[in-house]
Amino acid sequence: MRFFEEIEIGHRRDIGTYNFTAESIKTFAAKFDPQRFHLDEEEGKNSLFGGLAASGWHVGSACMSLLVADGHRLAREAASRGEEVAVWGPSPGFRDLRWIRPVLAGDTISYANVVIDKRSSASRPGWGILTARTTGTNQRGEEVYSITASAFVPMRKRA
Repeated sequence: MRFFEEIEIGHRRDIGTYNFTAESIKTFAAKFDPQRFHLDEEEGKNSLFGGLAASGWHVGSACMSLLVADGHRLAREAASRGEEVAVWGPSPGFRDLRWIRPVLAGDTISYANVVIDKRSSASRPGWGILTARTTGTNQRGEEVYSITASAFVPMRKRA
């Protein structure tokens, strides 16, 4: 992972894809969002979605899983090059969560992240706050998900 000073506004990162199978949709829904159109193909078909639809929380959770996995991959790569790895802090929150189009069984969503703002933290010396917009796009090129979220990012220690 990179340090605050090394991150530029406008930087885009493709973070991975997730295939929403009927089984994964039903499994997630049964545990976390047990609405009929997430649990049963026929109910989904007869709903406004027109098919078995993934929970929006499932779409967001898949995104978070890919973000974390991508961060771990970047950290391993940096460490293998002998670089110091920035250990990021938690998120102070998000805004503008949007489920734009339904994600149906069989859809593959590609997620990407673009840095839209960065600032020094006023309350936590040595930390910056990075804000990025993450989107999910289906295999037809349609945006289905977006969220704007922030994270605490460490600054390089000054010698």
